[in-house]
Amino acid sequence: MGVTKSEIYTEEQNKLAMQLKAIAHPARIAILQELIKANACICGDLVTELGLAQATISQHLKELKNAGLIQGTIEGVSVCYCIEPKAWKSLQAELNQLFTSYKDNNNCC
Repeated sequence: MGVTKSEIYTEEQNKLAMQLKAIAHPARIAILQELIKANACICGDLVTELGLAQATISQHLKELKNAGLIQGTIEGVSVCYCIEPKAWKSLQAELNQLFTSYKDNNNCC
């Protein structure tokens, strides 16, 4: 069998791509912004704040959690979600490194 596309990239490149794919949806960006603003949030509050269906919010939360960007704890019948601090700092560092590595030399087409 041939090499899968993800195997030709570094672990860091694959992780960054997965995280960026997870946040590459306006609803997920809105969810992250609400979690940051509230510093913790119960899923039902997101439905009220964002005006999306509970099932839609749950699916977006699942994608963000699978990417490791948020974490959730069960409190009774609700799940409380918040930003996963280590993953958030790692994503910030990776993006900072990517953006600062570019030097504008005006030598490009």
